[in-house]
Amino acid sequence: MVNERNDVEALVNEHFVSRYLCVSVATVRRWRLLDTGPRYIRVSGAAVRYRPEDLRSYLDTRPVGGGKISSGR
Repeated sequence: MVNERNDVEALVNEHFVSRYLCVSVATVRRWRLLDTGPRYIRVSGAAVRYRPEDLRSYLDTRPVGGGKISSGR
């Protein structure tokens, strides 16, 4: 039971997600509507929470750039 409680305490809301990912709350909500953002848990009714590990997984799936070293030309 103690482990389950820690899991629940680790859940974050859409405002945290917005700040963490540097996007608006409206963007986070749009992602949910379009099912394109990080995984979420619907706690009850309109109450939605996110697991921190799902946020990290979501970021890991996003494209990255800047890996090439320029030849200076």
